[in-house]
Amino acid sequence: MKSRIIGAALGLTLFGIAAPATAQQAKATADAGDALYADKDKWLCLPGREDICDQDLATTVVAADGTMTLEPFDPPADAPVDCFYIYPTISLDQSANANWNEGTEEGRVIQQQLARFADVCRVYAPKYRQITMLGASGQLPRAEIISAFRTAYGDVADAWKYYLENYNQGRGVILIGHSQGSRMMNQLIKTEIDGKPSQDRIVAAYLNGTSVLVPEGKVVGGDFKSMPLCTSASETGCIVAYRSFRDTIGPVNDYAATKRPGMEIACVNPAAPGGGEAPLHSYLTTDALMDGPKPKWTDDGRKVETPFASVPGLLTGECVSNDKGQYLTIRIKPDPNDPRTDDITGDIYTDGKLNPDMGLHLIDINLVIGNLLDLARSQSAAWLARDSQ
Repeated sequence: MKSRIIGAALGLTLFGIAAPATAQQAKATADAGDALYADKDKWLCLPGREDICDQDLATTVVAADGTMTLEPFDPPADAPVDCFYIYPTISLDQSANANWNEGTEEGRVIQQQLARFADVCRVYAPKYRQITMLGASGQLPRAEIISAFRTAYGDVADAWKYYLENYNQGRGVILIGHSQGSRMMNQLIKTEIDGKPSQDRIVAAYLNGTSVLVPEGKVVGGDFKSMPLCTSASETGCIVAYRSFRDTIGPVNDYAATKRPGMEIACVNPAAPGGGEAPLHSYLTTDALMDGPKPKWTDDGRKVETPFASVPGLLTGECVSNDKGQYLTIRIKPDPNDPRTDDITGDIYTDGKLNPDMGLHLIDINLVIGNLLDLARSQSAAWLARDSQ
């Protein structure tokens, strides 16, 4: 099962999936989409109610000297902007598309990737009939997967339209995705936002763990006509995109590359959008991931009882490139003389062996979520200042 999951994630990332349904087909389902997302059960997270976004996010901050302090999570009652989130490939349903049933997978990924954003935004997370692990594994006919993509994207587009018409109320919105969720966001921006009136609502788009194409050396063009890559923390309406790898194990296949002439895979460092190396503000899970080892935080093996740990000063990130493309390299800054463990978990393992193909894809967001929150705060302030003029 674990091997198939890895293949599924990689397959979806690299699989060339056709564009969504035609405009005529989309129009035919618009009314059905409105009715669908009027049902609050079709949303994993909505503001003003108790749902799976209300989880324990307490963090143990592990300092370099081994000192451990508790960091509680207490988001504000109201936030000035919204976040619209599409989750990654998690469904184990034995069909090309997931069903509507909410499982433990959704709760887990929401806790790891989205719930913390409640500190800066009102959170909206629709369910969608995503392409499943099986559907992304390459085991099903291509025609079935094309149809599955259209179903999945159709749900995302319907949810976005319903959100705009019924929930947005003129507020700024941050788009957030990971892996398949970012792929869906990419398509959503292309078809529903880029060059459209709703583009003015976009504070920023965080397309984590996916490929965004730009012309070589440029910040605009390629996938999007007018939405550029972010180059500063105060820039709004821009894109953050990256894939993360250890500095000791960079891309070994075409996962971070493109074969389109004159194009490259974008890399924007959430900790330093203008470029360069910068410290990462990570919130790392304290559980084991898939076949990987359980994290160890200090040399003496002291337990961390919270669901997250933070390791200030241990990690940095920088956008670099090799012959396989651009990527966010994650560097560990060890001190062999301090009691804190000088390593992290998050690698992908297959049958007990480290699989380097996708780097640190499992923790793409965990690694930089504190930086994304800082970025969201500064971009939201800039968007609100602009909108008030």
